[in-house]
Amino acid sequence: MKEIFLALDNIRSAENVGSILRTAEASGADKVFLCGITPTLENKKVLKASLKAEESLKIEHRKNIRDLVTELKSKDMNIYSLEITSKSRDYKKAKYLLPLLLIVGNEVSGVSQEVLKESDQIIKIPMRGKKNSLNVAVATGIVLYEIASRKYL
Repeated sequence: MKEIFLALDNIRSAENVGSILRTAEASGADKVFLCGITPTLENKKVLKASLKAEESLKIEHRKNIRDLVTELKSKDMNIYSLEITSKSRDYKKAKYLLPLLLIVGNEVSGVSQEVLKESDQIIKIPMRGKKNSLNVAVATGIVLYEIASRKYL
């Protein structure tokens, strides 16, 4: 099983969700989980921003990301969380083992501590400017393309 899954945990912005779906499809992700309060395909703003990427992408809603992580770990899925912590590793230096689940979190509060504890690796994008983070859709795209570039080499 050489799969790349993506989980959006409590993303607030429908536009971000749509953009992430578009990028996930374009980068070759196999499935996207919309978790918690993340807007789903019933939201017109998601559909507008995704530009029909949802038509060729497996998408599933889950109420609780912790249950999803537990389920996928039991199937030997490698869990990566994109978050800035003292334990985060530069996304370019991380070793990505397939199959994997990449988790991105809420625009304000990020990935929850419970999920971070269950993650096999916590990765970050180093910031060069004064801001300490990127928009979640932009950050997701950067990391998905890094993973995809290694998958298809």
